[in-house]
Amino acid sequence: MPADTTPDEKPLFGRPWIFIRGVPSLEFLPPEGPLEVAFAGRSNVGKSSLINALVGHKGLARTSNTPGRTQELNYFVPEGYSGAGGDLPPMALVDMPGYGYAKAPKETVDAWTKLVFDYLRGRATLKRVYVLIDSRHGIKKNDEDVLDLLDKAAVSYQIVLTKTDKIKEAGVPRLLSETAEKIRKRPAAFPQLIATSSEKGKGLDELRQAILDTIS
Repeated sequence: MPADTTPDEKPLFGRPWIFIRGVPSLEFLPPEGPLEVAFAGRSNVGKSSLINALVGHKGLARTSNTPGRTQELNYFVPEGYSGAGGDLPPMALVDMPGYGYAKAPKETVDAWTKLVFDYLRGRATLKRVYVLIDSRHGIKKNDEDVLDLLDKAAVSYQIVLTKTDKIKEAGVPRLLSETAEKIRKRPAAFPQLIATSSEKGKGLDELRQAILDTIS
């Protein structure tokens, strides 16, 4: 690569990504600047694994066998942007706290919920939320509650099915069709669904392109 190539000339997902900030409450949000896309989903839906696979960095987002570990809005950006002198990253990925984990203390769940909902309502640079749905279980009641909120807040969202390697391959088209029908009348839902497997690498290029199209 030529020595004078700038970071902006490198493919967005072809460069290293770094964690820049965990946000436990809204006053710690970074200043609005780069466009943001966020990832939401039930605890243990495979959100951290998908983010790591998306950017090709196994240890970027924390993964754990303990659902509910992500308790903050975690911000990731491409490496090489100082933020000084207008040197802002082209975009930021936001890993949102998982929802629907019943074993967490109620006050903890309430704090996570308020943080997430306030962020969704008030972040002008948020372009889209990718709502992750475990392909083994489909859309559950707590997923519907989040979709209701996104519809009410008029925040664009797109459904991403995770762990499709855990179900029979022949069942994926049927699941896509059933899920598309469930969201068909939702006003803020993007109609195209994406089926992924972090473990097998399926659907990642499609998701990357969807993100690029969203921020372009």
